[in-house]
Amino acid sequence: MYKLYCRTFQRSMKFASFILPWRKPELLKGENSLLKLPHLIKSLQIENVLIVTDTGITSIGLMDPFLQRLREEGVNFFIYDKTVPNPTIDNIEEALQLYHENHCQGIVAFGGGSPMDCAKGVGARVAKPGKSIPQMKGIFKVMKKLPPLFAIPTTAGTGSEATLAAVVSNSKTHEKYAIMDTSLIPHYAVLDPLLTVKLPPHITAATGIDALTHAVEAYIGKSNTNETIECSRKAVKLIFENLYEAYSNGSNITARKNMQTAAYLAGIAFTRAYVGNVHAIAHTLGGFYAVPHGLANAIVLPYVLEYYGDSVHKPLAELADLIGISELSDSEEKKAKKFIDAIKKLSEEMKIPKKVSGIVEDDIPLMVDRALKEANPLYPVPKILSEKEMNELYQLIKE
Repeated sequence: MYKLYCRTFQRSMKFASFILPWRKPELLKGENSLLKLPHLIKSLQIENVLIVTDTGITSIGLMDPFLQRLREEGVNFFIYDKTVPNPTIDNIEEALQLYHENHCQGIVAFGGGSPMDCAKGVGARVAKPGKSIPQMKGIFKVMKKLPPLFAIPTTAGTGSEATLAAVVSNSKTHEKYAIMDTSLIPHYAVLDPLLTVKLPPHITAATGIDALTHAVEAYIGKSNTNETIECSRKAVKLIFENLYEAYSNGSNITARKNMQTAAYLAGIAFTRAYVGNVHAIAHTLGGFYAVPHGLANAIVLPYVLEYYGDSVHKPLAELADLIGISELSDSEEKKAKKFIDAIKKLSEEMKIPKKVSGIVEDDIPLMVDRALKEANPLYPVPKILSEKEMNELYQLIKE
């Protein structure tokens, strides 16, 4: 009965999605496209802007040319750079205070997924001042227009510049959850490959497999549209063709540009078609042990795909055909295995660990409970897992 309830809920959400106010961000693309953004901000009559980032970005001066252009345009900026990996409610509230104190009229998210999640959280609080972040947990609890939100990704992974989700951590309860609302989709996004050139190889690897996870989970789910299918397939192909090159030769602008495109397309795909159990598990690992989200997804992905068994053979076989690793004589099962093996091989070549270290056995029951509550009934996964099955997955991934 429970599985029937989940599937009925998912079908209802899929039908409802056709009347939701979907939009895509306006894009600035290509080398040095970031330098066009200050003029755009000024043209929107924004005089004061909040920039949400982290100390890693500010310490290397990555924003300096952008900040200089803002000065030249006469736009005042106020920087919040205390965002941590897996941003917390406290991060959002601190940044919100800076926004209000300085009469800001727009928000710039500059960095990886964490600054973007934090910036979206600030936007949600501005739009709904009477609601706390925990009260906006889940789907469609904002439903109000945000201040202009500009997303500048410095990694090619989260796709957050295209999505309706902000993922937040509660540092007191170790809970990590998503706020999902179409109003959280950024209004503008900058895809400037020069911002990713100096990304360390291990972050390039983890965020790249993060993007692959988004594309694959969207593709194998049960709420696809023609557009999400096309975006997922393009993203998967681009990632297999470009990720290792971006990892091993970070200055290759073409590979960096293609990975940015892949991450964006994967974001478009999963914001409409959702993710799945990989993310549900990864979020608990981030909440309990601060495992970076991309790394958690990268480790967990092959285990979950194998665990799904024949429920994913057909779509994974299609992806194996897409990236050219299958033979005509291969069965769907064999093709699916080849695709999972290709993910494992790519991860191994980029030195991504095969297991998650530091998982405490006593934490697993609560993590299982939270992962199941996140996944069900919302995520249209190929196979709805039981408590026993979810527990088995945690045992498989822990070192």
